[in-house]
Amino acid sequence: MKVQIVNKSAYETPFYATEKSAGMDLKANIEEPITLAPLQRAMVPTGLYIALPDGTEAQVRPRSGLAAKHGITVLNSPGTIDADYRGEIKVILVNLSNEPFVINPGERIAQMVVARYEKVEWDAVESLDETDRGAGGFGSTGK
Repeated sequence: MKVQIVNKSAYETPFYATEKSAGMDLKANIEEPITLAPLQRAMVPTGLYIALPDGTEAQVRPRSGLAAKHGITVLNSPGTIDADYRGEIKVILVNLSNEPFVINPGERIAQMVVARYEKVEWDAVESLDETDRGAGGFGSTGK
């Protein structure tokens, strides 16, 4: 799928790191480091602008390494970029660790996955069909 991109950042256009990667890394397009204190959040610019095809969205997701090693995650995960959005892609990062974390210029801060979606047309009914699970949720199927 072709996606138009304007790259106003100081870094290369996002790319797939391996042949079977689903996501592309997004980098912090900042001039100076940002220090995130514990539980602090920041909206980090990427310098990227995209025009997605109709029927697609871009999902901004945490990077597993930052989450596992440093407690850094994307606050509204996954963040959705709609096909009609033309502003700069920014990533809302939060520090869930007990230690300050420094975001350096050009650091890989998140990953972006472009995905197709279906539009829903609601069908209002009086009741739903029964299933074995029923209304059970939030751990109702066991450990």
